[in-house]
Amino acid sequence: MQITRQGLEHREEASLAPFAMRSSHSRGRVYPEDEHAYRTAYQRDRDRIIHTTAFRRLEYKTQVFVYSEGDHYRNRLTHSIEVAQIGRTLARSLGCNEDLIEAICLAHDLGHPPFGHTGETTLNTLMQPYGGYDHQKQTYRIITELERRYPDHPGLNLTYEVREGVVKHDTSYDVVDARNYCPDERGTLECQLSNLADEIAYNTSDLDDGLRSGVLHAEVVLELAIARRTLGSLGLAAGADLTDELTRHRFIRRLVGIEVSDAIRATAAELVSQDVDSLADLRRLEKNVARYSAELAEENRALKDFLYKNFYRQYRVVRMASKADRIVRRLFDSFVAEPEQLPTATQARIATQAGGLHRVVCDYIAGMTDRFAVLEYKRLFDPEERV
Repeated sequence: MQITRQGLEHREEASLAPFAMRSSHSRGRVYPEDEHAYRTAYQRDRDRIIHTTAFRRLEYKTQVFVYSEGDHYRNRLTHSIEVAQIGRTLARSLGCNEDLIEAICLAHDLGHPPFGHTGETTLNTLMQPYGGYDHQKQTYRIITELERRYPDHPGLNLTYEVREGVVKHDTSYDVVDARNYCPDERGTLECQLSNLADEIAYNTSDLDDGLRSGVLHAEVVLELAIARRTLGSLGLAAGADLTDELTRHRFIRRLVGIEVSDAIRATAAELVSQDVDSLADLRRLEKNVARYSAELAEENRALKDFLYKNFYRQYRVVRMASKADRIVRRLFDSFVAEPEQLPTATQARIATQAGGLHRVVCDYIAGMTDRFAVLEYKRLFDPEERV
């Protein structure tokens, strides 16, 4: 038996919640194209994202620790996979479209430059006179312009709903600019849930990496209400040894479960409270319905504050960030001062790219992995390094 695209679309009609986004109801693509024989529109979008150069580069882009610190810490690729896994769970439990949320989650960090948020902050500072730099806007440029894989059009030609999910991705580290995507409309529930999936993934994985590295001390972590709640649900004492690898795995696994379960319950309750019976109902609301309970939202705020003070600003992480800032600044200044150092194909974009030289240099650096940025730095400034 062969299952066709039409068969998959019929399954969606029969199985998804009334407020979920069906692939057959998509607002379509910028450049018309024939539908696929056995993949839905959102499945094609997911596959296109996975096969991009930008997606592959995420393997060597910083989450918190640069690649040279160790092989077992998260990077942007593993983070994106974890976000997609959590997103699918949320979508499945709430009757939403798993393929759409997976595509949004896998795409959400494509625009991150090397060295994580430090690289982004540095590029934004350097680009202030030329329009600034934001990884979310860069993600949108990648999927609509910078990836060149088709002879007839730039970008990936993704569906409206995946593009909308990218521009309306709304977490503590994102700047929403949805001017061309009905900014007064709520995003699909799949879009909203991807926000929660991202937050759950980075809060729990950063806590895990902090404990693994020894930067975070277990006794301080256990002062957090969410940590005590997690231990209690496992039947462990308040002084449990989180330096033990198996205990840490159990702790993080249960923490993810608590976060996901709470988000499902709170979002389901809000859908009922707001009488959401259709996608149109959902889009008309003033605020997103995807959320945590009030109690967990407060505990998560405390966790974020804790991670910022004790992990992101810890001296080892700050040293890595300072080195990254110097590398990005010197690369940018050197390429702007002497554009002939850029690869020939990159130089060719200067005359046609809006923003000219500075935007082209920014795009070039933003596309680098951490290790390629370090290699370029050596090529430019180490007299003994081959160019």
